[in-house]
Amino acid sequence: MQLASGGSMLNFGMWSEKCNEPLMAQNNLCSFFGTMSELNTAKHVVDVGSGLAAPATLWQNQYPDLNICCVNINHKQLVHSKSQTRAALLNSSSTKLPLMDNSADRVLALESAQHFKPFDDFLAESKRILKKTGLLCMAIPVTRKTSSFKNLGILKFTWSSEHYSLEYVKDSVMSSGFKILHESLIGSSVYDPLANYYIQNRSTLKKLILKKYPPYVEAILYKSILKMLDASTKNAIDYVLLKCRPM
Repeated sequence: MQLASGGSMLNFGMWSEKCNEPLMAQNNLCSFFGTMSELNTAKHVVDVGSGLAAPATLWQNQYPDLNICCVNINHKQLVHSKSQTRAALLNSSSTKLPLMDNSADRVLALESAQHFKPFDDFLAESKRILKKTGLLCMAIPVTRKTSSFKNLGILKFTWSSEHYSLEYVKDSVMSSGFKILHESLIGSSVYDPLANYYIQNRSTLKKLILKKYPPYVEAILYKSILKMLDASTKNAIDYVLLKCRPM
């Protein structure tokens, strides 16, 4: 995504007629997620799995009074983030957050919670650090009931995260003491247009990728893109936005 967009966003993007290029789609997802998370009424925000801090930078520009703490287990990404954001940077695991109880208005996981393991530990930590009126908000790729190893195909190996199902995520959230206030399934605005963009622009993107990676990497990526489109069309995968409040 960095090579395709030229930016520092790492998410798949939320695509539309107006947001039909990678960076535009990625910014659109971040903005939509920020609105869903009610960042206009928040003060202290914890962005868990913050990547290169591009979302935090966008949110701070949109909501200047936000105090954001970017949590990332990847130290190299945090070092890169220093020059990109005004947010505080914390090198830590998502399952052991070194933050005070009842100290956060929002815990955000924008396309990162699929990497958190054990997932229940992240939820427990989120509930611990959230204020009673706080919100846990996630944007997370998920599998569906129709999914199986067979219809995931190459994604079993190239989807570099846990393959959490939508049902597992929702059940875990509720059993961890959260109430789901809002749920949106936006897979058709994520996977399908992203795959079509790659297919239509493959020759250009391939040249960019080959500057950094050997040809077999792009070949595997292309097969994965095709399988992602197929799996999305068959409802084997989806992408869910969740807004949750501690009970």
